[in-house]
Amino acid sequence: MIIERDQYLKVAKKRGESGFTLIELLVVLVIIGILAGYIGPKIMGHPEEAKRTKAALQIQSFETALKMYKLDNGIYPSTEQGIQALVAPPASGKLPPKWREGGYLEKTKIPLDPWGHQFVYLSPGLNGDFDLSSYGLDGEAGGEGNAKDINNWEIE
Repeated sequence: MIIERDQYLKVAKKRGESGFTLIELLVVLVIIGILAGYIGPKIMGHPEEAKRTKAALQIQSFETALKMYKLDNGIYPSTEQGIQALVAPPASGKLPPKWREGGYLEKTKIPLDPWGHQFVYLSPGLNGDFDLSSYGLDGEAGGEGNAKDINNWEIE
């Protein structure tokens, strides 16, 4: 059964199925605008929090790799050798006797922290066998808020 346009409009009006009015559409747009204005700033603050979480996770994965390095070789890489010793055999300092072929990380190079800075490695560390840090947003030691350092001895 084919219904013509005029017949459909008559049936729709009888059922109360008319379209939205301009005012109804404007009200909906205003409500969406208010929600976006309220929620938007809250969401925008999370990228830095996500970067801090990523840096902490990277540090934890380096810690695991450094522990495997020590299990194989009996020592941690020196400060001079750095965490680069996890992806390439050290050429200076005390050479590891049983460096694992392929390295201790899945990647073939040490990634930068989420802000594009090198991680800072010190062995022996001032807070343990080794200290591993990301200096955060500003790339300098110390700082507060998003610029606060992320240190392996402070990660739970």
